[in-house]
Amino acid sequence: MGEIGIIGSGNIGSAVALRASGVGYGVIMANARGPASLGERAAACGAVPGTVEQAAVARDFVLIAIPEGAVADLPAGLFERTPAGAAVLDAGNYYPVLRDAPIAEIDAGMPDSMWVASRIGRPVLKMFNTIHAPTIVNGGRPRGAPRRICLPIAGDDAEAVHRAIAFADALGFDGLDAGPLAESWRQQPGTPAYCRDLDLAATRDALAEAQHALVAAYRRQAMDKARRMAAAAAVPTLSF
Repeated sequence: MGEIGIIGSGNIGSAVALRASGVGYGVIMANARGPASLGERAAACGAVPGTVEQAAVARDFVLIAIPEGAVADLPAGLFERTPAGAAVLDAGNYYPVLRDAPIAEIDAGMPDSMWVASRIGRPVLKMFNTIHAPTIVNGGRPRGAPRRICLPIAGDDAEAVHRAIAFADALGFDGLDAGPLAESWRQQPGTPAYCRDLDLAATRDALAEAQHALVAAYRRQAMDKARRMAAAAAVPTLSF
């Protein structure tokens, strides 16, 4: 089917690994602690444990599924050997103070994933940031099913977005071209499209509804909700 490298063994990375391996993708899973720490987790997800360098040279997709601030800790030049035809997917969301150290560029208005692209020196697609891990595992439906959940995908490479849409479809979700990476703020935390399990039409409407002037307010609302959920022990700790 294809090959995906996943950098990050937390909730989202593990969920994508499980779904991707289940539909025939070869999956390489990596984290900051090295392959020896991944034996049971990788096996449960149908993945092969590897180094971040091995995950970064996967043939078709490389998924960055770590806290946004941790991108700055990835090895320098990590993506220099990533195949030219592989799409790098950023599933991260910026949660300053609550989880991430403050990032000045994002605080000044740069969309999360544009900052990621600038840090790794490689174009990215923003994908898998608007869906919870259990929904990735259990929420997929056949093509054409009613209320099929949609994943917005923002990026500047139309061909890469097309392939990512096909990947979403293989996992049981509709993919939607959400416009260029500069517009990816429309799917950041707290926006109308964020983590609401919307179908294709509703996702398109939600992206259009988002207001740039409210980006900071959206994020504050998302952080307040995350604090409440964490206090109720409803959200497992995210890890890399």
